[in-house]
Amino acid sequence: MSRFELPLFGLFLACWVLVVCHALGLVSLAGTLSLSLYRLYAVAAVVGWLSGNVYVYRRRRLDREHRRRAAALWLVGPQGIPALLRAMAPVGAQAAAPAVPLYAFVVGVVFFTVPLVLGPKSG
Repeated sequence: MSRFELPLFGLFLACWVLVVCHALGLVSLAGTLSLSLYRLYAVAAVVGWLSGNVYVYRRRRLDREHRRRAAALWLVGPQGIPALLRAMAPVGAQAAAPAVPLYAFVVGVVFFTVPLVLGPKSG
C-alpha cells in the first residue's frame, strides 16, 4: 500500500463508519445536507471512475492475490462518500426514495468497471 492510500482508506472507513452509525441510530446525519439526486449520482460516477483508474494504475505492481484485495478495497471503499452524502439528505427525501443509495452504489460500480474494461491489460 502506498503512502497516499492509507489516508484515503482512513477517509473511506470514516465515511462507512458514519453511515453505519447513522443506520443504527447512533448519530443523526439526516437533514445536514440537501443534495439533488443528479448531483449525488454525479458524485458516485466520479468516485467510481477515479477509483477504477487508480486501481488500474495500482494493479500493475500487484500479484494476483493482492489484486483481488485491492479491487475490493477500491471498489467498496470510495463508495462510502456517496453513501454518506445520501445519509445526510433530509428525512423526507430519504423516505421518498429509499433505493437511492443502492442506485448510487450501482452507478459507482459501473463507472469503476469502465477503466478496467478500456484500460491497458496487464498480465
